[in-house]
Amino acid sequence: MRRILAILYKEFLQMRRDRMTLGMVFMLPLVQLLLFGYAIQTEVRHIPTVVFDQSLSAESRDLLDSFSASGYFDITSTAGSYAEVNAAIDSGKAKVGIIFPPDFDRSLKRGTPAQVQVIVDASDNMVANQAIAVANAIGLLKTQEILAQRMTISGPLYDIRVRPWYNPDGITAYYMVPAILGIIVTMTMVMMTSIGIVRERERGTLEQLIVTPVRPYELMIGKILPYIALGYLQITVALLVAVSVFDVPIRGSLLELYLLTLFFITASLGLGILISNVAKTQMQAIQMSFFVFLPSIMLSGFLFPREAMPQIIYYIGNLIPLTYYLDIIRGVVLKGIGFPYLVGQVTSLLVFSVVLLTLSVLKFKKKIV
Repeated sequence: MRRILAILYKEFLQMRRDRMTLGMVFMLPLVQLLLFGYAIQTEVRHIPTVVFDQSLSAESRDLLDSFSASGYFDITSTAGSYAEVNAAIDSGKAKVGIIFPPDFDRSLKRGTPAQVQVIVDASDNMVANQAIAVANAIGLLKTQEILAQRMTISGPLYDIRVRPWYNPDGITAYYMVPAILGIIVTMTMVMMTSIGIVRERERGTLEQLIVTPVRPYELMIGKILPYIALGYLQITVALLVAVSVFDVPIRGSLLELYLLTLFFITASLGLGILISNVAKTQMQAIQMSFFVFLPSIMLSGFLFPREAMPQIIYYIGNLIPLTYYLDIIRGVVLKGIGFPYLVGQVTSLLVFSVVLLTLSVLKFKKKIV
C-alpha cells in the first residue's frame, strides 16, 4: 500500500509539473461541451435560397413570403435565368432554387394547378430532406388556405415539383464517403506530423540537425514532403474503395481534384507542424491534435449542416480547413464542378497553408529546447 501511495504521489508531482497537459485535461472537455452543445442541431433552418420569378405577380410573391416566413428558407439572391440558378447551386451559394413559371398567376385564376419548381442540392442529404419536406408542406398549407376561401375548387392549386440534384436517390454513401476521405487525411496529416516531430525531439535525433547548416524552412520542407506523398496515397486508395465498393460516381475531373487536394494537405500539415512546435511531449501533441480533430468533425459540415448552427459557431467553422475541403471534394465528385466554382475555398486553404507554415517556421528554433 505504501508503494502504491508513493507511486501516486510521484505521478501527481509529474502532472503538476506538466501544467500544459493538466490544463488541457480540464479545459478540453469543458470547451468542447460548450462548443458542440450549441453547434449540433439536426433541424436545418435558414437554408440559402435563390429565386427565379418569371411571373412577378402578387400570387408568386405571396407563396414566396410563405417560404420565407417558415424560417427554413432564406432568400439570399434572385436570378434572371435558369443558368443563374444553376450557377448559384453549383457554387454552393444556394442550396435551394425556387422557379415560378410565367403563367403561374393565370393558372391560379383559372383554378388549375400552378406549378412551382423547387431545385434542391441533394449532395447534402440532411439539408435536402428538410427542404423537400418543408416545400411540400408549404404547398399543401397554401392550397388549404385558398380552398377554404373558394369552396367551389377541389384539388391542389399549388403543384410543388421538387427536383433533387446530384444525389436524387438520397444514397448516404455518395454524401458521406467523400467527406470521410477528408477526415482521414486530417487525422493522418495533423496527428502523425505533430507526434512524429515531437518524438524526434524526445529521442534526441534532432541533435544531428543542430550541427548542420540546414535552415528552418528547409527542415520544414524536408519534413512535410513525405507526408504529402502519404496523403496522396491515402486519397488514391480511398477513391478506389469509394468507386469499387460504394459505387460513388466521380463526375468531375480527377486531375483537378488531386491538384486542389494539395492545398488541403499542406494546410493540415502546417497545423500539425505548428502543434509539434508548441507541444513538449507526445501526450500533449495527441491532446492538441484531438482538440483540432473533433471540431473538424462537428463544425465543418461533415455530420451536421452548417446552416443549422448559430452564427458565431458558423464563423468558427470557417477557421477549420476541412470546411473548405468538403465543399471541394463534394463539388468535384458529386456535382462535377471545377476550379471556377471553388475559387473561394481554394483561396482560403492557400491562406491557411501560408499562415500556418510561416508560423511553424518562425516558431521552430534550430536548437534543443
